[in-house]
Amino acid sequence: MADWSYWLAAAGLTVILELFSGTFYLLMIAIGLAAGSAAALLGFGEAVQLLVAALVGAGATVALRRSRYGKQQERVDAARDPNVNLDIGQTVHVPEWQDNAARVMYRGALWDVELDTSVAPGVVATPGQYTIREVRGSRLIVAA
Repeated sequence: MADWSYWLAAAGLTVILELFSGTFYLLMIAIGLAAGSAAALLGFGEAVQLLVAALVGAGATVALRRSRYGKQQERVDAARDPNVNLDIGQTVHVPEWQDNAARVMYRGALWDVELDTSVAPGVVATPGQYTIREVRGSRLIVAA
């Protein structure tokens, strides 16, 4: 077998491994291996083939890292994420408070309600409408 076919076989194997990993980084390495195959097809020596494969693979990886697909997503707690829990942002009426805690009927069930003092410290719990900020089990964390 010719050198270029080994490079292409390695690139194909890397693409298959990438399908199992779910990231694009192995795909960028496969692009580098394909570039090494092109260098071998053009008749360059082994050192040049390795150099081309390394430079193209590293360059593609850096380009991916700088793109929007390579950026790390900011982790949001699922209890506070309105994309995960549709109750976040909904309003609930609290008729009375007892020591910053209450029980309310919400969605046909009784829920424990706790006032979120981290949003506005020193807020006094008074009856009225509150917005749900977080859901912890069967407890709604609300803020005015």
